[in-house]
Amino acid sequence: MKIKQIQNNPFQENTYVIWDEASKEAAIVDCGALFPQEEERIEKFVEENGLRVKYLLNTHLHLDHCFGNHWAAGRYGVLPMAHAEDETLLARMGEQAKMFGLPFEVKTEKLSKYLNDGDVLMLGDNEIKVIHTPGHSRGGLCFHIPSTSWLISGDSLFEGSIGRTDLEGGSYATLIKSITERLMTLPEETIVYPGHGPYTTIGEEKKCNPFL
Repeated sequence: MKIKQIQNNPFQENTYVIWDEASKEAAIVDCGALFPQEEERIEKFVEENGLRVKYLLNTHLHLDHCFGNHWAAGRYGVLPMAHAEDETLLARMGEQAKMFGLPFEVKTEKLSKYLNDGDVLMLGDNEIKVIHTPGHSRGGLCFHIPSTSWLISGDSLFEGSIGRTDLEGGSYATLIKSITERLMTLPEETIVYPGHGPYTTIGEEKKCNPFL
């Protein structure tokens, strides 16, 4: 398995492309491409590596993490998947944009499937395990790839920090519970790829994260 981080949009959101080297099956996680040049960068990477996009995954449905879902769905013929608890956010993308003062029209894309805690998706022979981590949003998810010891954490866990909990559906107590019970139990060598900022490890966050 390999992973590519591509930073997108004014929120400097991390979009990830993960793929199985043998089968070339790929997933785009949190497609935040807002501008044409960001879409082109993802498209170029996928083409140059000969990838076949099998999944369009979302850790949650705040606008910065799904700006590019409409484009990616049309380009690759796959609809996004997310937790049902976040679906209501799709209808309020315009409100989200106004709240952040963004003068952009946000095109939304319907979900093809709800992802639930414990679901397993496959890229080649590699499992992607779905972990429900509410708190930043009601439907927050993380994606754990045991074969490579990776965790794509969305906005649940960051290097030295945690996701904000003051947006609709957020709860500080719920997020701390999600992180401590669902993420801190993973092996310490697990590499954490967050929705913003640099990667970290579970072991490092156990030692140094002031919120935990």
